[in-house]
Amino acid sequence: MSAAEGPLVVGVDTSTQSTKALVVDAATGRVVASGQAPHTVSSGAGRESDPRQWWDALCEALRQCGDAAREAAAVSIGGQQHGLVTLDGRGEPVRPALLWNDVRSAPQARRLTEELGGAKFWAERTGSVPAASFTVTKWAWLAENEPESVRATRAVRLPHDYLTERLTGQGTTDRGDASGTGWWASGTESYDEEILARVGLDPAMLPRVVRSGEVAGTVRDSHDLPFSKGTLVAPGTGDNAAAALGLGLRPGMPVLSLGTSGTVYAVSKRRPADPTGTVAGFADAHGDWLPLACTLNCTLAVDRLASLLGLDREAVEPTTGLTLLPYLDGERTPNLPNASGLLHGLRHDTTAGQLLQAAYDGAVHALLGALDLVLDEDADRSAPLLLIGGGARGTAWQQTVRRLSGRPVQVPEAKELVALGAAAQAAGLLTGEDPAAVARRWNTTRGPVLDAVERDEETLARISGVLSDAAPLLERSSETH
Repeated sequence: MSAAEGPLVVGVDTSTQSTKALVVDAATGRVVASGQAPHTVSSGAGRESDPRQWWDALCEALRQCGDAAREAAAVSIGGQQHGLVTLDGRGEPVRPALLWNDVRSAPQARRLTEELGGAKFWAERTGSVPAASFTVTKWAWLAENEPESVRATRAVRLPHDYLTERLTGQGTTDRGDASGTGWWASGTESYDEEILARVGLDPAMLPRVVRSGEVAGTVRDSHDLPFSKGTLVAPGTGDNAAAALGLGLRPGMPVLSLGTSGTVYAVSKRRPADPTGTVAGFADAHGDWLPLACTLNCTLAVDRLASLLGLDREAVEPTTGLTLLPYLDGERTPNLPNASGLLHGLRHDTTAGQLLQAAYDGAVHALLGALDLVLDEDADRSAPLLLIGGGARGTAWQQTVRRLSGRPVQVPEAKELVALGAAAQAAGLLTGEDPAAVARRWNTTRGPVLDAVERDEETLARISGVLSDAAPLLERSSETH
């Protein structure tokens, strides 16, 4: 390993299924060491994880980084959004965290929307209309279903907050992740006391919102990590805001992320407020906004279909007349939390490869439908889509996005963009730079551009038609699993 040109920083991505850590040269963006360790997520009606597993995974990921992690001057943590972490008076989890893809709080989301001013009120107040993924709905669900857990709770945190607090001993968060809770007012950039009162949450139990560029704290004495006491800790942020930093996004640059969830987003100078709830009006991590639309079913759903069919995920065949809506975990975009997968157009001559392609088409359809709502009117609609996430390097994903979008697609070579964005945030503490400017200096978007192809309007229209016709069935609550 050649010597680093600048100080070393650590960027962390604590995602749904694993924690990844990168040690990065702040001068060049070169990754000098990396590590990864898995988490366990429950199955069944809920999606839960023990937060202590995240800490153990962070320790293991950093152990894999070796001596390089010990030399780091700053660290920052990016994490899965929305998860509800409840801590007791000793800072220990009261119960497993309710994760973003736990949709049991759908009834509470509907009720909160109706009881507190309707969708327009929520969009204007918080930037978003509550969905089952949002933290405020999970707290309401917990209060109704596990009042003893609520009574035992002394602090409420998001996943990245939990790990940052274990590093520093201080309860902090940032505007990017706070904007996904449903109790942070985007207009005033502060916690919304009316909403908190409605759900019975004491604002004293919430973390302090740290400003961009501010030091969240320093690594304290008592920890199991290879950091020196006094190592700077950046505010951290939610995973999508961290990836936006990692790409060094300028306003209007469109991103399509293919992971456990699928997302489309772009940085905007305008504060979003979509009363339909399709676009979540998140804040970004450094003063602008990050309008975003998210689907619950993306790479995992398509991989599940491939597994059921006994196929490799790339074994797709062209299909006509076949529609598969892969809403295996309910869906957020469109807002159908009780939905399950739906297949239409099956024939005797349908092949397994065609079924798999239909799953890809169904997963991409909702994301592209939301893209026009995410982008400002002055955005360049012909600019390449930045394709990121675990599915971005898959040929079938690339070709499906090209065919259904009709746009050029750029696939950045940089991997682990959430951890890279966190590393850029840590580097910004040392250099005084905007973290997005750090990432641009690192040239993180460098990668091949796939030319645009003619947009497949016929497939898009067919999927939209099936979705519209099947809406009453998809909205019906499933009695069995």
